[in-house]
Amino acid sequence: MDRILTHGNDICLLLNPSVNAYRRLDPHFEAPNQIKASAVDRGSMIRIPIGNERSSRVEVRSVAPDANPYLVMLSVFKTGLDGDTAKIKNLRGAERYLPDNIYDALANFKGAPWTTSLLGEDVKERYAELKQNSADRCPRLLGTEVKIPEIQFHHNVYNQNLWNRF
Repeated sequence: MDRILTHGNDICLLLNPSVNAYRRLDPHFEAPNQIKASAVDRGSMIRIPIGNERSSRVEVRSVAPDANPYLVMLSVFKTGLDGDTAKIKNLRGAERYLPDNIYDALANFKGAPWTTSLLGEDVKERYAELKQNSADRCPRLLGTEVKIPEIQFHHNVYNQNLWNRF
């Protein structure tokens, strides 16, 4: 659990791959955006439900619904087994937050040595390039600008819809 919390910012792009996923992780909403573990706090990244001596589980709650389940399982399991442990004494009580936009998550993902050992250099670069292209298609802030490729894409879709009616 401490290893997943230690690398929470590093693997956030794998757990939340789209621009819309970061709108959900806004600190002003009740999404699980705090990098901490708790049994009762719904805003924590990891939740440990109360169990008994025969059953216990750990829930990683910050995963977006549109995430690739295979990448999520790989990143969570391998990080939990092989990741670095924190140098902070009380990591579970520290006040840290997941990124609230895809650009910060990309910077954390690219700069982390853990993601290189997790995916390999080639896969990491291609994944980051794919997510960068996806982020560049969407405006950084919702409603501030509409980019020309978006207009062309939606215009083509709309025209195709009109042509299909005839």
